Amino acid sequence: QVQLVESGGGLVQPGGSLRLSCVVSGFTLDYGAITWFRQAPGKKREGVSCIRRGDDWTYYAESVKGRFTISRDNANDTVSLQMNSLKPDDTAVYYCAIGCTVVAGVLEDYGIRFWGKGTLVTVSS
Repeated sequence: QVQLVESGGGLVQPGGSLRLSCVVSGFTLDYGAITWFRQAPGKKREGVSCIRRGDDWTYYAESVKGRFTISRDNANDTVSLQMNSLKPDDTAVYYCAIGCTVVAGVLEDYGIRFWGKGTLVTVSS
């Protein structure tokens, strides 16, 4: 059974940092791409960043480019999202999912079957 478990969320002040982790089980991580999504209250779910299998190609939404870094550790079945210079607009529940689809410059959730339950990130003073 495929499972994804996110951790690392919390409350942080603007300008601060957090590191999210996504541990994958029941799936061979080095064969799959992983995307981080987020959903703020009352807003549509947004693709944040993905990392592809094999060559570790990465993609970032414009809203986080230069501030967030995605990485993977296949030996520990973990994909991490380092988030720096956090802003109140980054407040959301963050989810990881298996797959990576970019359409017209937007990370989409087409065909994604496996999701984690999410971890809450709150950026506030």
